[in-house]
Amino acid sequence: MNTNPSSIRILIFTAAFLTGVATLAQGQQPGVGAQQQPMQNQQPQQQTGPGGLKAVPTANAAAPADQMFVASIFQSDAAEVQLGQLAQQKSQSDDVKQLGQRMVENRTKLDEQLKPIADKLDVSKPKEPSKKDRQLIARLGSLTGSQFDEEYLKAVVKDNQQDVKNFNTEAQTAQDPNLQQAAKMDAPVLAQHLQSAEQIAQTHNVAIDAKK
Repeated sequence: MNTNPSSIRILIFTAAFLTGVATLAQGQQPGVGAQQQPMQNQQPQQQTGPGGLKAVPTANAAAPADQMFVASIFQSDAAEVQLGQLAQQKSQSDDVKQLGQRMVENRTKLDEQLKPIADKLDVSKPKEPSKKDRQLIARLGSLTGSQFDEEYLKAVVKDNQQDVKNFNTEAQTAQDPNLQQAAKMDAPVLAQHLQSAEQIAQTHNVAIDAKK
């Protein structure tokens, strides 16, 4: 069978062209897969970002500063209640006795108000005042007359100065919204108690630290 040389060249060119096309197609296919692989690997990374499960415990956890504040107020209230009861028993001045009674009533109400917030923050109410306050109560228990009035008024003013400062700070920095709202509401009330104690101290010529 006779074959035309031109036909042979056409067949060779066609075969070479088809082989090149097939090789090119095979060479590109891995490239497409290689480009798609990183996109598939990136998807799980987006699902484990800052909004993942790790953020949930942190968001729900009670702030240590809030817990410390509530615990300190409970101890301060316990001291104020015992000091107020002591003032009603030992003072010979009606205004000092009345101040002690108001302190007992107001601090008891404050404890009742903070109790639900303390439960939420997992803070237990202490059974007694701090060691420092117990020593103060014992010392005042040994005094009588004007000596008792002077030391009691100094203690009440000092404690309330610190409490007002702490409540104002907590009203700005508390992370628990209920605690922040309670601090905002109670800070002015405690400031009124402080002013009343300062006025009574002035009446009895008791020198107090004006630093607040």
